[in-house]
Amino acid sequence: MQKLAPRLFNWASILDDATAAQAKSASTMPFIHPHLALMPDAHLGKGATVGSVIPTLGAIMPAAVGVDIGCGMIAVRTGLHESDLPTDRASVRVAIENAIPLSAGARNQRISREHTIARLDQLRTLADDAGFDPAAYLGAWDLQLGTLGSGNHFIEITRDETGTVWLFLHSGSRGVGNKIAQHHIGVAQKLCQQWWIPLPDRDLAYLVEGTDEFWAYIRQMRWAQTYALLNREEMMDRLHACVQDWVGAPVERLEEINCHHNYTEQETHFGKQVWLSRKGAISARAGGAGLIPGSMGTASYVVAGLGNPLALNSAPHGAGRVHSRSVARRTFTQEQLRAAMAGIEFRDTAAFIDEIPAAYKDIDQVMADAADLVEIRHTLRQLINVKGD
Repeated sequence: MQKLAPRLFNWASILDDATAAQAKSASTMPFIHPHLALMPDAHLGKGATVGSVIPTLGAIMPAAVGVDIGCGMIAVRTGLHESDLPTDRASVRVAIENAIPLSAGARNQRISREHTIARLDQLRTLADDAGFDPAAYLGAWDLQLGTLGSGNHFIEITRDETGTVWLFLHSGSRGVGNKIAQHHIGVAQKLCQQWWIPLPDRDLAYLVEGTDEFWAYIRQMRWAQTYALLNREEMMDRLHACVQDWVGAPVERLEEINCHHNYTEQETHFGKQVWLSRKGAISARAGGAGLIPGSMGTASYVVAGLGNPLALNSAPHGAGRVHSRSVARRTFTQEQLRAAMAGIEFRDTAAFIDEIPAAYKDIDQVMADAADLVEIRHTLRQLINVKGD
C-alpha cells in the first residue's frame, strides 16, 4: 500500500500515470472522508477511477458509482464434480446461449418463466415505492431481465481446486441502470454549472444530500441495484436449468454468493457515517464472502474479506484493463485468443479479441496486491465460457 496524496491510499502495484492522476483529482473533492482507497485493479474510468472506493459526507457523485449500477457477480457451488460432466461441452454452451439473451441491447422475446414473472412483479412494486416508472428510461426494461450484455460480462461453468463444479456469472442492471445513471450524472452536472461550482472534472459533479435531486437518485439507484441482483439470480436459474438438462439429473445448489461492485450504501468509517461508493470494488468486511473474477481464460477467486480499515473494508472486483478495447483489437489476434483459451469451451470469434487475458492486468498480481484485503477460499478455473459480442 502507498499513500499517493493526502487523501489517497493505493493498493495497485500496476498503475499508470493517467489513472493515478484521475484518482488524485477525485480525492481532492471537499466532502471525501477520510480518504479514497484505490484497489489493485484500478484503471481509468468516467470521472472516477474504476477500482476506487469513495466515502463521501453529505454528497454523492453519480459517476463515482458507475453507469452500470449494481454490476457484480454471482456464483453457485454445486454438488457436481468435474468427473460428473459429459464430454460434449459445446452442447451446453449452445443451450446457455439460447436460454440467456447475450450482447448489448439483447432482450427476451417474451416473459413466460414463473420465476421471471415473480421477479418482475417485485421490481414493479419497488419502482412504485420509489416513485418512478422504469419505462420512462427504457421501455423494454422488463424484457431485459435475465440478459447478459457484452464487454467483460460472462457466464461460466468452472471447477475449483477440488474438482467441485461452480456456476459463475457477471452482469448488472442492463440498459435501464445505464439510463438511470446517465440521467442523474446529467442532473448533477447541470446543478453544479447552475451554482458555479468549480470541478476538476465535470464527471465529478455531485448531488447534495437533502435536496430532491439527491433523494431521487438514491431511490432510483437502489432500485437499479436490486434489478442487477435479481438479473443475476434470473440468469443463474436459467444456467442451472441448462446444466441439469446437460447432466440429465438434479443438480444441488450448496452455496450461493451474489455481490455488487458498482454501488453505494451507507457505512460507518473512521467515526462517521458516510455514503460509500464502490466503483469496481467489492465489500470485504471481515469474514464476508466475495467474488473476484479474472479475465477471459484466467482464474477467478472466491474470497473472504479481512476487514482492512484503511481500505474501507473493500477489495478489487477483477483484473482491471491495461489496454483499451480499441488498442487490444489492434494489438492481438484471434490465434492468440485461441491459445489463451486452450482447453476451455468458448465461442471462437474475433469479436472477443478485446477480451483476451493479455488486455488485462495479471490476476495473480492483483491477488498478491490484495493479500491484506481478502483471503482466498477457492480458485476457480473455467471449463465453459459464454460471452456476448
